[in-house]
Amino acid sequence: QQRDEFRELLLSIRGLPAALPALPLELTVLYNSLLCTVGASDVAIKGEAEGIRQGLLRVLEACGACGQDLGMEELWQKVLQEVTMEELQAPLHRLGALQAAWWLAASQLGSVAGLFQLLSAAEDPSRAHCSEGQNKLLSLLKAWQVPPEGTSLPLVQSAKDVKEILCTAAAFLQGLQELEAGNFPTALSLLQEAAGGFCSKKILAQIYTCLGCCAQRMGKPQTALQHLKRALQVDFQCLPALSHVAAVYHELGETDAEMQALTLLYEALGKNPPAAPSSSPYFLMQTELLVHTPVLTSLLRHHHPSEVKHLLAQRCLQHGRVADAVEHYLDFLSLLQEGLQQQVPLDGSSALPRIPEVFLEAASALEQAGRHQDAITVCEEVISRTTNLIPRVLRVEERLEQPECPLPEAGLVGGLLSKKKESLCCLAWRAAGYLHQGWAWAKLGESKEAVTQFSRCLSDLLRVQLHGSGVKRTDSLQAEVEVLQKIRLLSLIGRGTQFLELGRHKEALLDFQHSLQISPGDPAAASYLVQALWKLNRKQEAAAQWQKFCQGSPGEDEQQQGQERPLPLYLVSCLEQAMFPHSEPLARSIQDYLGAAAQDTS
Repeated sequence: QQRDEFRELLLSIRGLPAALPALPLELTVLYNSLLCTVGASDVAIKGEAEGIRQGLLRVLEACGACGQDLGMEELWQKVLQEVTMEELQAPLHRLGALQAAWWLAASQLGSVAGLFQLLSAAEDPSRAHCSEGQNKLLSLLKAWQVPPEGTSLPLVQSAKDVKEILCTAAAFLQGLQELEAGNFPTALSLLQEAAGGFCSKKILAQIYTCLGCCAQRMGKPQTALQHLKRALQVDFQCLPALSHVAAVYHELGETDAEMQALTLLYEALGKNPPAAPSSSPYFLMQTELLVHTPVLTSLLRHHHPSEVKHLLAQRCLQHGRVADAVEHYLDFLSLLQEGLQQQVPLDGSSALPRIPEVFLEAASALEQAGRHQDAITVCEEVISRTTNLIPRVLRVEERLEQPECPLPEAGLVGGLLSKKKESLCCLAWRAAGYLHQGWAWAKLGESKEAVTQFSRCLSDLLRVQLHGSGVKRTDSLQAEVEVLQKIRLLSLIGRGTQFLELGRHKEALLDFQHSLQISPGDPAAASYLVQALWKLNRKQEAAAQWQKFCQGSPGEDEQQQGQERPLPLYLVSCLEQAMFPHSEPLARSIQDYLGAAAQDTS
């Protein structure tokens, strides 16, 4: 209602020709009208303040000047040069503060600094300069003398309050810019300045969250935790702070604390918080209306319950808390049944992996919990859903990359690359499903069924035809090809172990030999190869291979492992199952054999 009254009054005044004596009242009405409009909308300020432009043009009109073709910065410069009337200085300065708010909201910090340099120079040229080492914009804002309030018309929000909000917003915005640029000490200083400024609890919690992120990036996790906990003390509804707390604990390796933070986050997200009241009902112009940058949106991204539930499941699986992992994965799969698309943003910002990967992780957890039939069932779901998405033959060229310079065919190449990458992912998921089923049947003592599943996995992988330099690739498909090769290795080892169980030692030997061709020096493949030779009574060859394996440089193996990409989580349990379990007995047998052979020779 107040906004409408000021708008109608402003329209009435502007219906008359611009006159210098009436301008102080007109500009004050404009100031109040703009503030009421901002306060009523309760959304971030965007675009240009057209009302300010019209007000400045009316000032020039009254002075007999024109400025229709000027941009806003030039228009302000001309107005402040033209106007000498003392009564207009205060209304113009107040309007300048609102102009600064609009420019801050658009991150036009240079324009704000330029405007306040003009305003300070108009009052006192000596205050238009800041000392060396000081932040120029903050120095100019703080140096600006707030004009006294007139008696003609009360202000809906004092210029002094607007100045305080401008100072806080300027420090916050610049802190975010420096944080994004990687200038962490400067960012920390500016964000601390903002934290001591004039703002609501909601904004103060956001500032502390940003301080925590800054400290974390500076390698100061304990300081980060202090800031993040302070954010939650100020406003427990600032849930992004809680997710950052979990991330810091993860970085510190404090699993219990991380899990506790994630559990609290999941519970908090599951509750329907009461609608947040206006941050500060007494102020129309507020800091939150001025600060809405992409970096802040990224730092304060709200996680969806499904994302947190999946993260809990992953952490439990990574740290061997198998029973908890199974519970979380089954909860997550039930969320899928309820329609996960309603809970996860569609803009690509979700931290969730692809759904088949989650199914495979769940299968891995079920296997480790001894629920092998359930794991087989979950994998069957992945296999059935990806079957029709894989072409019969997948040709992977040595290089299939988009050229650096955009060419007419670049879009076509990018489309082919994306399609091929998707096909490789689907193939990896399906093959991994067979791989998990193979190990599950092996655990159930069904070696023949295990061999069948491992063979299906290997048959699937024959669809990929590598052309060029082989596995060591530098193109965009390298990660996918490496995963497929790892699945092939694990499947060969798995099938070989089951051949050993069935007494088919020659077939086992062939699989272990192929494994070593894929990954020369692989400890599991090499150990199983020795065992297969031993069972075939080729003890001299077995001993020679064992000695060759033992003489290999462990430093080189560690270096090679360090250069490898981390495995997808759903393959980690398969890697553990492929490890050779009889190293010590086999070593003793070979050492006894070598000792006996040495005695015979002597």
